[in-house]
Amino acid sequence: MYPNLYYIFKDWFGVEWKALSFLNSFGLFVALAFIAAAWVLSSELKRKEKAGLLLPREEMITVGKPASLMDLFLNGVMGFIFGYKVIGLFFSMPDAVNAQDYIFSKDGNVWGGLLVALVLAGLKWWEKNKQKLAVPQKRAVRIWPHDRVGDIVILALVFGILGAKLFDNIEHWDEFIQDPIGRIFSQSGLAFYGGLIVAAIAIIWYGRKKGISIAHLTDAAAPALMIAYAIGRIGCQVSGDGDWGVFNSAYISDNQGNLSIAAPGEFQQKLKENSTYFLSGQTADENGKPGYVTDRTYASLDSVPHKSFTGPGFLPKWFYAYSYPQNVNRDGIVMPGITDEHNRVLPQPVFPTPLYEFILCGLLFLLMWVLRKKITIPFLMFGIYLMLNGIERFLIESIRVNIHYNFLGMQLSQAQLIALGLISLGIIVAFFAKMKAAKK
Repeated sequence: MYPNLYYIFKDWFGVEWKALSFLNSFGLFVALAFIAAAWVLSSELKRKEKAGLLLPREEMITVGKPASLMDLFLNGVMGFIFGYKVIGLFFSMPDAVNAQDYIFSKDGNVWGGLLVALVLAGLKWWEKNKQKLAVPQKRAVRIWPHDRVGDIVILALVFGILGAKLFDNIEHWDEFIQDPIGRIFSQSGLAFYGGLIVAAIAIIWYGRKKGISIAHLTDAAAPALMIAYAIGRIGCQVSGDGDWGVFNSAYISDNQGNLSIAAPGEFQQKLKENSTYFLSGQTADENGKPGYVTDRTYASLDSVPHKSFTGPGFLPKWFYAYSYPQNVNRDGIVMPGITDEHNRVLPQPVFPTPLYEFILCGLLFLLMWVLRKKITIPFLMFGIYLMLNGIERFLIESIRVNIHYNFLGMQLSQAQLIALGLISLGIIVAFFAKMKAAKK
């Protein structure tokens, strides 16, 4: 596993640059996911603009004005937040604290924040002062929908994180009540569907405000959402962020993560050998010091969730069973001889569900990319996205560890319940889209 950039450079190039630990692998792939989504969305909006389906909007702007107090204030706030965290990572972060935990905590470097705030506010003043006119002028400019992709991406990022945190804390309400501040500022706990729903509401509101056709905006966003999710799941797999499946009892692994086929009864024997982990969620290191406490604890060894599936020989074993050595969550048992911060491996292999979702969503994106020019009915592409996304997530959730609820006699997770809602909504959207098109 590569919890952060430090581990990538150490494994690939044999150098140990501790400063690189501030950039975690999952965050890097999330950034790549947003870049890919922005490119796909912009490309689709431009295609629809050329086809005459989307039109520009004329807006009046004032040029030649000096920087306002609000301009300086907003740039200063952004600079303070950036400097507070980033400079704090290099000069204020305690050695015992994980870089990702530090980013999501309340801690930082105040002087670093003030320095960057002054720099950004100064740059804004300088930029506006260069363009200042004796008499500011009002000019009409034409803004196309694709010109607003930057704003849309920022909205998706901000409201996506807020929604993901909101839905995760609702699902883990008991833990939130016990430690609301800790849960809010924790690096863990991001529910994808929460982010999708809240970000979608914010973007639709923005589109209506700016006069962009919601039907064509959502159709253009559909393939962008699919590829972004696929790339994000690579980050989950590479970092080992805990979003994996249930244990695969067809295999066993040692304390280095090496896999082998399980003999009859061997999986249950391995559970007994690591009963401290499974029953209390805690294991000690080589010196007897307690390690990370996982939230995956079970009432008994018989209640440990698992499925048995032996994959075909032409694929590597880790495709069906993986122990996530040196995962970013520091979850598992200690790996002997590993002195790095991330030195744990799951005591038994699990289904690597992030890998499956990357493959499935990547293929679904390619399908949508091929179909996008053939589907001309507004809202139909978005309806198809909702159905495909819901089906994919519902199936994956069947082998993932999650809190389950009783729904019509079925035990379903929050994600499965939302997935069923998305499938139903997708069918409704596609049906009414075709009905509306048939009446024209």
